[in-house]
Amino acid sequence: MKALSFADLVPASGARIETVLSTASAGSRRILDRTLAGNELDVSGAEMLLAARDVDVPSIAAAADAVRKARCGDAVSFVVTRNINFTNVCYMGCRFCGFAKRRESSSAYWLSFDEVADRAQVAWDRGATEVCMQGGLHPDLPLTYYRDVLLAVKQQVPGIHVHAFSPFEVWFGARKRKMPINVFLAELKEAGLGSIPGTAAEILDTEVRQQLTRDKLSAAAWEETIRAAHSIGLRSTSTMMYGHIDTPRHWAAHIDRLRNIQKDTGGFTEFVPLGFVHSEAPLYVEKRIPGVRPGATPAEHIKIHAVARLMLSGWIDNIQVSWVKLGADASQVLLHAGVNDLGGTLMDETISRSAGSSHGEEVTAFEMVQLIRDAGRDPVRRSTLYHTLEDYRDHDPVDMSTLKPRAQSPIRFIDYHQPVLGAGNV
Repeated sequence: MKALSFADLVPASGARIETVLSTASAGSRRILDRTLAGNELDVSGAEMLLAARDVDVPSIAAAADAVRKARCGDAVSFVVTRNINFTNVCYMGCRFCGFAKRRESSSAYWLSFDEVADRAQVAWDRGATEVCMQGGLHPDLPLTYYRDVLLAVKQQVPGIHVHAFSPFEVWFGARKRKMPINVFLAELKEAGLGSIPGTAAEILDTEVRQQLTRDKLSAAAWEETIRAAHSIGLRSTSTMMYGHIDTPRHWAAHIDRLRNIQKDTGGFTEFVPLGFVHSEAPLYVEKRIPGVRPGATPAEHIKIHAVARLMLSGWIDNIQVSWVKLGADASQVLLHAGVNDLGGTLMDETISRSAGSSHGEEVTAFEMVQLIRDAGRDPVRRSTLYHTLEDYRDHDPVDMSTLKPRAQSPIRFIDYHQPVLGAGNV
């Protein structure tokens, strides 16, 4: 039997929702009717939808798309940003990561402050409003590295929003400084940190996390760090990495945990499901854990984005698809399954690419607009915190890509045997 594609699993354009819902199984139909009537989708109902057969997927997608239209309208947003991964040296050994290197590796790098700031300047000159900065947990990072790299960027490019440091990096930096997490975050905010990525969440389940990440940040510590950021006015994204050794039970519980945090703090800007990229990931390649899958199926990708929309409605109303993980074609399909945001243009994506993603490292603003229009939606450029910056319903963005092809600039590496210039003392 031929495997179903993304396009096979969403309703045809213009299909009446009542007609689509009539094709669902009785159990899924009851859950969807209750949710569309305004009742909160509970964990057991979400798990049932996430485990539903392929025949129910169009109905789940249609329900999510109806909620998307009611909550967000027809606008689809994106942000012009550049990824800056300042080092790929990391000693945590996460089994799903193809990015990390040991410091003695010939492909290990650690960018100087000047290089990080220069890359932020190039991004700003090309129209970016944000840089997203993350790196490995390098054992030789100076105590005040996170603060000082922020100061270097903001001194050179004061107008840019710095979205930086995963909860694991924050936890790592706070431990190095022997500071409470909220105090450490307050120092970073004072230095120019604008928001943090809610990455390093993977699956917020202890059993799964121990297999994926060994001694990495616990689910409780991840939540503590996120709550600390929200408590001092730093907003964050929220994420879930799926399609490896996880199940619908884990997905539903993970999204519910994010919803409960949001009910308390209101600090999440969006939810970003991140499909596991398997081809170069040690978790899959080395086969050390039985039952690891080569990523999610098209039906699972659709159900996760759609059920997230239904579960998070009214709490986290921006549901983002990662075009880096899934590609442009699948991302367009998911715009009809509850998604209203395409994330960032990126300009230098390396982490997903290192795990084997083949969907490129940059989509320009011009390309984003065409992709959104082709899906029948209204393209909008936004800020990191979801303020509308430009509406493209009646014009195209200026094509900035000709200013500096693919945002490449020469790398200046740090000499590991010399002190890091600009690193402060406690």
